[in-house]
Amino acid sequence: MNTIVTSKEEILKTSRELIQQQGWSAVNIRSVAGACGVSVGSIYNYFDSKAALVCATVESVWCEIFHRPEDSAVFRDTQACIVWMYERMKYGCRQYPGFFTLHSLGFMQEEKSDGKRRMQQTWQHILDGLCSVLKQDAGIRAGAFTEQFTAERFADILFSLMLSALLRQDYDPTAVLEMVRRILY
Repeated sequence: MNTIVTSKEEILKTSRELIQQQGWSAVNIRSVAGACGVSVGSIYNYFDSKAALVCATVESVWCEIFHRPEDSAVFRDTQACIVWMYERMKYGCRQYPGFFTLHSLGFMQEEKSDGKRRMQQTWQHILDGLCSVLKQDAGIRAGAFTEQFTAERFADILFSLMLSALLRQDYDPTAVLEMVRRILY
């Protein structure tokens, strides 16, 4: 039985459920309204177009996949953070098949400025988080970072490896962890 939607968050939750059950093609104003048990106009109160609904849904999927872990120690240890990130990527692939390759990365290639902006914000948030972890990790040896080889540059390398793993659907962090150990510890 459908429930009455009272918030944008409930609409996005329903959109994510539709993706999990039927795939990305199920996310449109009419199908989301039907699944929410409301009129099409009710969805338009929150989203002015299908594109806006899809963009917000993509952003909410990223937030679900990379939600803050209960154990905040993950963000004080680079190796634990990498393991957590790869586990979350695996979770995202399982929960939202095709999300990383077909939709999220597709925003970067198309002329969808709002989607592209949101994706860049999400990716910047992840990159900033990696930098923060690298700077807080007490286990990293003194002198690991220099003027030329900064925490920011290494975070960028780690993020590039993460994007590559997403494209390959390879969620084993072993090689990345070995590289990190050799360079930083």
